[in-house]
Amino acid sequence: MIIRVIIKTKTMKKILILNGPNLNMLGQREPEIYGTLTLKDIQNLCENTAKENDVAVDFRQSNHEGELVEWIQSALHDFDGLIINAAAYTHTSIAIHDALKILKYPIIEVHLSDPDTRESFRHHSFIAPLATEIIKGKGAQGYAQAIENLVKLINL
Repeated sequence: MIIRVIIKTKTMKKILILNGPNLNMLGQREPEIYGTLTLKDIQNLCENTAKENDVAVDFRQSNHEGELVEWIQSALHDFDGLIINAAAYTHTSIAIHDALKILKYPIIEVHLSDPDTRESFRHHSFIAPLATEIIKGKGAQGYAQAIENLVKLINL
């Protein structure tokens, strides 16, 4: 008689965090709007929050719309959720909007500032119609909140 034992290990959920143009200049660019933390500081915050929530994060930034689109396309099967701060592309990129349509998991849109309280051209988001949730105006802590909220959504 042969007895088979199958041990299932918990697979760690994976979250992709994408950041758009000029966010690599955080800490130097308009600190009165975006704060003094750098993108590296936000990455560290995200990695610590992910560890506390038992998930893995892949944190990326690009100033190039096409690269963001390619990352979204390649993320279809490798991740369980997406957090995106598309920065200026939020208000201009139909290409990013169309790429996000392929994802079959929750998307959270994040903004350090609140675009609705700024120039009128920032009031429209091409990402919002596809986002499960939008977090804005909470500074770097918005990213931590997005991770925590996304963990709840993907563990439903």
